[in-house]
Amino acid sequence: DVGCGEMPFRSLLGPDARYTGIDVPSANAFGMRQNPDIVAFDGRAIPFPDAAFDHVLCTEVLEHVEEPAALVAEILRVLRPGGTLLATVPFSARVHHAPYDFHRFTRFRLATLFKGFAEVEVQERGDDLAVIANKLVVVAARLARPRPFVALLWRLPVLVGLAPVVLIALSIAHLSMLFGWGSPMDALGYGARAVKG
Repeated sequence: DVGCGEMPFRSLLGPDARYTGIDVPSANAFGMRQNPDIVAFDGRAIPFPDAAFDHVLCTEVLEHVEEPAALVAEILRVLRPGGTLLATVPFSARVHHAPYDFHRFTRFRLATLFKGFAEVEVQERGDDLAVIANKLVVVAARLARPRPFVALLWRLPVLVGLAPVVLIALSIAHLSMLFGWGSPMDALGYGARAVKG
């Protein structure tokens, strides 16, 4: 699990799986707790031999890597032949974990980034209608943050008026993804599955 953070996927594995999480020592700058089970690495060179792993997971990490192609080459190196990489990246996302947010990838860039793999499948997550709903949720959450009483005088009415709009937008977004109404050219993000040859 490259850039494993709080290791949220570890519990999804069966009891026979061997899980290894790696992350940068400064992950606490992203709000992650220090965990002695996490193997520290510099964000570039993965400290394991060639063909050491059957599968690699890399979720919402590549946008924080200064040289993502170098890290992807390392992931390819530590995978055994026939091994799989599952990766996700945001596309229409606000800047997060600043100042360590360096990239947004299109499906075309991801295909190029993973060109060393024998098979690559990139899929959009969400569409333009889901992006609009997501942005409305972010605005509503920001308005709902505790503030001095004077700020609540104008925020509360706006928030109350915005709540039904957010619910309608979320409903439309889910229906859009179910029935293919929106455009995938403005996705929330991308998921990729790549297989080493």
